[in-house]
Amino acid sequence: MPEGTGAIGAALVTGDQGHISEADAQAMRNSGLAHLLSISGLHVTAVVGFIFISVGRLLALSSWLALRISIPVAAAAAAALGALACTLLTGAEVPTVRSCIAALLILVALAMGRDALTLRLVAFGALVVLIFWPEAMAGPSFQLSFAAVATIVIIHEMPVVMRFTQIREEQVFFKIARAIGSLILTGIAIEVALAPIALFHFHKTGLYGALANVVVIPITTFWIMPLEACALLLDLFGLGAPAWWLAGQGIYMILALAHAVNALPGAVAMMPAMPLWAFAAFIGGGLVFGLLTTRVRYLGIPFCIIGVIAMIAAPRPDILVTGDGKHMAFVRSDGQVALLRGKAGDFVRSMIFEKAGSAETATPIEQWPGAVCTLDNCVVTIASEKRSWTVLATRTANQVPAMEMAAACKRVDIVVSDRWLPQSCRPKWIKADRRLLEQSGGLAFYLNEPRIIGANDGTHHMPWVQARVGAAAVQ
Repeated sequence: MPEGTGAIGAALVTGDQGHISEADAQAMRNSGLAHLLSISGLHVTAVVGFIFISVGRLLALSSWLALRISIPVAAAAAAALGALACTLLTGAEVPTVRSCIAALLILVALAMGRDALTLRLVAFGALVVLIFWPEAMAGPSFQLSFAAVATIVIIHEMPVVMRFTQIREEQVFFKIARAIGSLILTGIAIEVALAPIALFHFHKTGLYGALANVVVIPITTFWIMPLEACALLLDLFGLGAPAWWLAGQGIYMILALAHAVNALPGAVAMMPAMPLWAFAAFIGGGLVFGLLTTRVRYLGIPFCIIGVIAMIAAPRPDILVTGDGKHMAFVRSDGQVALLRGKAGDFVRSMIFEKAGSAETATPIEQWPGAVCTLDNCVVTIASEKRSWTVLATRTANQVPAMEMAAACKRVDIVVSDRWLPQSCRPKWIKADRRLLEQSGGLAFYLNEPRIIGANDGTHHMPWVQARVGAAAVQ
């Protein structure tokens, strides 16, 4: 395949994303196209649709067969075998299994002459997944995939959309325009439904994903995937190179679009951690609107609006502390972030910036306004709406004399350290040393309220928390 496209070509066939460059992967994520890299609905649909139509057309060429067997049933059976083979070939990951289940249900419905795309299909697919993987409900993959499918079904079952998309006698230009309009409408609806879920789990979402997918999905479905399937077959005879090259041209177009979208201003929206009730209000309102068919469904819209407003209004934390106390970040209202330790790894940085809802470059703590640092510690003064707060943070393992530490703690409001501090260290508000952090986990400080949220808040009943507390008591 052309240079730079082979890694994505392999991912589309096998699901292995390990060879994709970080720049390409980031561009795909920020442009809303990362779902193409996971073997799921789009890929299984392409395989099933290609086999179903091809087998049906081939069998229909024989009048003897057409008069003696049910061609749709035979085509559906062949497509079902193809869906199973595709799922096993790509490692039978959970998203692929979910898509395979949905495809099999649709094929059964087509074979029986029933309406295939209904909310019952979505519900049954979710039920099967939750029977085998009940923990999947809490994960973003389950929520995003089923929300997307449910949105497609709900939108296209609305009377106004059905009237717009129904087949009619008209010029080719209007048919194409109607099809593109349907794709754009569906894409926008999916983006609206998925953006809050993505923001809740990842604190960021793409803004131009709907438009990018309108271009990319047809290229992937009708160009890249069929060519890669042909290339795999031709490779049996050593003749697959031309098909791989042609598929690579399509992938090159997708990558060019992804990088172009990623370069647009505001391509990615980032938000800090939102309150759980805001997420619940949006999901609850969406379920009311989607599952009910009477006018009562419109009562769900205010709940969605309230949830979105609460998400947008969620404040940024002023201070973030990791669970081990080694890393600490100061966050301004404009998204600027300063790290206590400049050598924080990529994983720590990504987690901090996600929680802060910021895409800015980290500022060295020594350049932060109100910060006075030595080799061993930093004292930072932060002005909130009501008062100023003084924070003392240690950043080395060097010992500090107890009397000196006690005097320093007495002058500040907050002390953060990755070590056990003596009892004589008594700041004005809170001492977040290792003893406290082992119980609370990471901390987020909201100084305007003032309020502290711990990573372990609301999890004290969990068995692993109880075991940790018991071990600490024994020690």
